[in-house]
Amino acid sequence: MAEVVAIKPAVADGPVLVSQDKGILRLTLASPPANALSLATMAALQAEFDRVKADKSVRVIILAASGKVFCAGHDLKEMTSHRADPDRGKAFFEETFAACAKLMQTIVRHPKPVVAEVDGLATAAGLQLVASCDLAIASHEAAFCTPGVNIGLFCSTPMVALSRNVSRKQAMEMLLTGETIDAATAKEFGLINRIVPREYLNQVVGKYAQTIASKSSLVVKTGKEAFYAQAEMGLADAYSYTGRVMVENMLARDAEEGIGAFIGKRKPEWTDE
Repeated sequence: MAEVVAIKPAVADGPVLVSQDKGILRLTLASPPANALSLATMAALQAEFDRVKADKSVRVIILAASGKVFCAGHDLKEMTSHRADPDRGKAFFEETFAACAKLMQTIVRHPKPVVAEVDGLATAAGLQLVASCDLAIASHEAAFCTPGVNIGLFCSTPMVALSRNVSRKQAMEMLLTGETIDAATAKEFGLINRIVPREYLNQVVGKYAQTIASKSSLVVKTGKEAFYAQAEMGLADAYSYTGRVMVENMLARDAEEGIGAFIGKRKPEWTDE
């Protein structure tokens, strides 16, 4: 059965608010108004994702934000301040983009599903953050853009996650124009899963998380890893790889239990093995 843990009170030790309830870890960006991805914010997120990789009490992760902006991308003031460095900021820029790339890949490769709860603007690396999550649920007030082209800094790293979620033409439209799209357009593009009224956003995201948390964590981990791995393969290799995954999955205790429960018309008892 999915493990039920006591509610852990929200803790704000830096730019990320952390709370946990019934197997669901909630990470809230807590540096309004911009909730920018400063080095400190990325380090805090990275630390939390790393901390819970092997934590069996965490089954799903929700990524949310406080204030009217989900995430405005990199902290441009922080980055600009390093232009006075002897190397004109090169080392700091390299550190920043490397930390961001590591964080985004951590989310994609993480064994726990990650759900973005978006209420407000997600721009540049903020959009990249949303696109890197496994699911994204947004309010009607959410908006998205890759405006780097407007300020002389093309959104080259955000395009990696963006182009893996939407079509090439749609990605290039956003990247070349820098214009903001509303939640309805983002859903049409395939960037987000669903749009809900702001007052129900937390409730709907919670329901998604609870549904996923009720599954076998071993099976969910297996499926998430296989999904992203096969997406980067050719057709034949993808079928060969996923066939091996299915065999290993069939040998798992939870597959035996789940199939047996289905045949016996009863509720499965997961062991996550």
